Amino acid sequence: MLSRRACMGLGTAALLLPLGHRPVSASAFSFETVKAMAAERASNPFDDSHPPLPEPLRDLDYDAYRKIRFMPDGATWHGDGRFSLQFFHLGFLFKRPIDVSLVENGEAMPLAYEREMFDFGGNDLGEGLAQVTGFAGFRVHFPLHQPDYDDEVAVFLGASYFRVLGREQIYGISARALAIDTASETGEEFPFFRAFWIEKPVADSDRIVINALLDSQSVAGAYRFTITPGTDTVVDVESVVYPRRDVAKLGVAPLTSMYLFGENDRVDVDDIRPEVHDSDGLAIHHANGEWVWRPLVNRDELTVTPIAAGPPQGFGLMQRDRDFESYLDVEAEYERRPGLWIEPQDDWGMGRIELVEIPSQREIHDNIVAYWVPDEPVFAGQPLTFNYRLTATLGSRTGQPPGGRVTATRVGKANPWLEEDTGPARQFVIDFAGGDLDLLRPEQQVTGDVTISAGRVEPLVVKAVPEIGCWRAAFIYEPDGAPADLRCFLKLDGEILTETWSYLWTPA
Repeated sequence: MLSRRACMGLGTAALLLPLGHRPVSASAFSFETVKAMAAERASNPFDDSHPPLPEPLRDLDYDAYRKIRFMPDGATWHGDGRFSLQFFHLGFLFKRPIDVSLVENGEAMPLAYEREMFDFGGNDLGEGLAQVTGFAGFRVHFPLHQPDYDDEVAVFLGASYFRVLGREQIYGISARALAIDTASETGEEFPFFRAFWIEKPVADSDRIVINALLDSQSVAGAYRFTITPGTDTVVDVESVVYPRRDVAKLGVAPLTSMYLFGENDRVDVDDIRPEVHDSDGLAIHHANGEWVWRPLVNRDELTVTPIAAGPPQGFGLMQRDRDFESYLDVEAEYERRPGLWIEPQDDWGMGRIELVEIPSQREIHDNIVAYWVPDEPVFAGQPLTFNYRLTATLGSRTGQPPGGRVTATRVGKANPWLEEDTGPARQFVIDFAGGDLDLLRPEQQVTGDVTISAGRVEPLVVKAVPEIGCWRAAFIYEPDGAPADLRCFLKLDGEILTETWSYLWTPA
């Protein structure tokens, strides 16, 4: 489980040199340069050697590390175009330095670390700074809301994590370049970005290109991120992964989020807030056209759910509930946390989406992971290409089905008005809205379809609820002790009107 606090052209031969011993002259650069470096690294044993972090920086706690600030007046390209860069200092959990080069007119020039770039906030770091040779990460600024203010729109910090923001959004969910053996018995491997080449945009450009070299025990990779800020900020990702050894489970386009509790999952909750989460469900657009919505659950034990998807049209961890009243948290503002939607831009082949739900008692932990896993084995020496579009959205268009969608899921005791114990039976209430549903009269004969993989279900009841502008499906589920997949959608005269609601029920 990852703490949310933790997640906030050189030639090939030159790249293999230790940090602090790189040439400082400019050299020709293109994305092909990074591919060649990644292929070369993958053909050699993994080398994770880097200068040890000086003790004063290594021993910083979270609060002390937060006091170290980049001096904004020294931001790269500040006042020279619409984009600028600021950097994170090494320290706390961020012990591995990255190399950063700036690319202009096809030539890359390494950016040297200078202590004058930072305000250390009163931290006494002694002589430790003399040993620092790189940065921990960086953030990208752009005038997203006002022409005279540079908003933070993207950040790359820690392993292969990155975050992006659109208008009126605040940080919550994270993306990663790659996941390896997530939630496996052998333990997860975390690839990391070793170096970046950031291309200087022309003065009036609305996009910025960031090239990155990925490395880990099992793979090396070349990544190219084209970031276009806007109401929905879009990141076009090109990637080539070079396995240096066989990989049991490769997670492509992984997303990491937080779900503590929501309207469908409030057992033993002692909190004044109705809901606490950065994402409330996994949305999937299957190749056959079907849309699926699976609400998230903070489960009693680690749960990995494979969902067959073939070559998906899209998937994402989304925050659908945008009402402040659903959270009542004036500081966290969960209603402003974006969803991240993934759309493959080439043929990924057959595979599955995996949803990982990790038990959590605190909202500082990211406990939800989703990614796509190819069916084809990943063998050493066989490069793999994955190109996709990632969109940070508040959900007005992107990642939404064209028809009706699930707006709420509620789960509770069956027949709560009865004094006697009704056993493990549960009542499910699912609200749908949008699409043609909004055009129907309450008296129209909307029906539903419920399927279950185990247990028994009482007949489904469907009715309009004009007070809240939705159609409600309700049923009682009687489990037989085995985990069960529950599915439900609405229809009228045989025509399907909504996406498919999908839920994994597990015994307490």
